[in-house]
Amino acid sequence: MIPRISILDRSRTRQGHPDPQALRDTVDLAREAERLGYHRFWVSEHHSVPGVAGSAPTVLAAAVAASTRRIRVGTGGVMLPNHQPMVVAEQFGVLEALFPGRIDMGVGRSVGFTDGIRRALGRGTGDADRFEEQLAELLGWLDGTQRAHPEVHARPAEGLRIPAYVLATGEGARIAARAGLPVVVGDLRARDRVAQAVAAYREEFRPSPWGARPYVVVSGTVAVAATEEAARRILLPEAWALAYSRTRGSFPPLIPAGDIEALEMTAKERELYEGALQGHVHGTEEQVAQELTGIAGTLGADELLVTTSTYDRTALLDSLGRLAALAGLPTRADDDAP
Repeated sequence: MIPRISILDRSRTRQGHPDPQALRDTVDLAREAERLGYHRFWVSEHHSVPGVAGSAPTVLAAAVAASTRRIRVGTGGVMLPNHQPMVVAEQFGVLEALFPGRIDMGVGRSVGFTDGIRRALGRGTGDADRFEEQLAELLGWLDGTQRAHPEVHARPAEGLRIPAYVLATGEGARIAARAGLPVVVGDLRARDRVAQAVAAYREEFRPSPWGARPYVVVSGTVAVAATEEAARRILLPEAWALAYSRTRGSFPPLIPAGDIEALEMTAKERELYEGALQGHVHGTEEQVAQELTGIAGTLGADELLVTTSTYDRTALLDSLGRLAALAGLPTRADDDAP
């Protein structure tokens, strides 16, 4: 059985399109995700990455929530070491106040991925080590239990019930368990590592006011098409972007699959490219349904968080439509949208 399915969109840029278009595409994709019956739509945080336009997830989440009506909206995630917990609490408080009952607060422990970005953010690699402390402070601002600044209140967040999620593997999964929060783990290319993280999370989970039992969201890339080869072509642009970044030090916008197939790659590029294509879920509806059912059963996933980046928006929308259909999601009529 395929569990609940949601979408994470990273606002990837495409060759020949300005960065702002990627953000508008994200909002359009959220509308389609709602129409198709997906449970959540999450956006991500990346700073100074040429191929990713999503740098301010709470701002983008507000645009998504304002353009939809029912689908849950959140972040996958806000990188807590980059921010002050009180400010994060205030931002999500505003979101929840404006869109009550629809907001998810997903947080992660990564910091900017280069020294220059970390300096620009006023952060260092050691800030990730404070994640558990920051997470406790963030939750304290929401439920009114923080005592470091008793005279200060995070308005309008204090007292609002905003579901919190931790994006993590390894130690981060254990932090989620100790906090009694749901965990989001990925990616599916490293399934043994994901399985270990889930097992540790379940073993160490402590019930809390935020969660009575473990809740596991498994994130990964999924592509569905009429044929296995067509589904594989959806994966090509992201795979090439990864190979390009590993050999040139710059993450590029996505380019068409046909252009990639015509490239004369070096041996190193080919090795990285082929490696980047491995481990993702792709194929026909029957193939994908079988694999997702197996993944959900093996990992005990309560939810799947699908992320698919490609140049061809038509192929992307078709893939998400096929995935929704095979999962039996309740598609809504176009005139049921805001």
